Amino acid sequence: MRSYPALAGLRIGCVKYLNSKPLIQGYDGPVVFDHPSGLARDLAAGRLDVALVPTFEALRSPHYTLAEGVGIACDGPVYSVFLAHRGPLAQLRSVALDPASLTSVHLLQVLLREYHGVRPELLDLAAFPAETDAALIIGNQAIDFRQHDRDGYQILDLGEEWKRCTGLPFVFAPWLLRPDLLHAADVAADLRALKTYGLAHLDEIISGEARDPDFTRRYLMHHIRFELGEGEKAGIEKFRELLAKHGFIAEAKTPLRYA
Repeated sequence: MRSYPALAGLRIGCVKYLNSKPLIQGYDGPVVFDHPSGLARDLAAGRLDVALVPTFEALRSPHYTLAEGVGIACDGPVYSVFLAHRGPLAQLRSVALDPASLTSVHLLQVLLREYHGVRPELLDLAAFPAETDAALIIGNQAIDFRQHDRDGYQILDLGEEWKRCTGLPFVFAPWLLRPDLLHAADVAADLRALKTYGLAHLDEIISGEARDPDFTRRYLMHHIRFELGEGEKAGIEKFRELLAKHGFIAEAKTPLRYA
């Protein structure tokens, strides 16, 4: 296993989901694993130096540096972030939200408002299914729901809907670096090298999962993209524009910073 000297001694945080494993698999240093919203909180509080954090945090607080060329993204159906609902979207009155990722929560609201003209009441996930028959479900829970518990629900895959509406990829989580972090370019380079290692060792990741290996391979190789290139940057900027339009963040005044 190769070393990643620029990461040594840094406080690193990563999400606990299957889709993050290729980005952290080759690192043998200490890592804080948490839900996306917890990582965003700890990065903002100065308890982490580098974290795989929801895109919304980078846009709400645009002082972070984003590592170029690496992230969790999709260019079509993402499979693991969706709205489960019954009936037409135009008749949607309420939605239960999984608060674990503010990116997915705001992506859903942007899609519904901008492209469907719908503003449902937002409820806690515990309200589903007793108080509402629509829910935003993400991550490993979403995979389990689609494989075992659909029970006749319609599925609005948010990655697929974003691609249909905008024609762009969507980035769910980039690596964010503290704005005063020294040697940011070296840190970002090591994060890209870590991704390269993980993608070269997908067979190890797949064999270590309890899920069906054919599904795991398809999910990691076809639904999830680990790039953050020009197309993904355009997707981030479109998301930023729509978040500002609908009042979720301040209008962008400075460009995002990449390393």
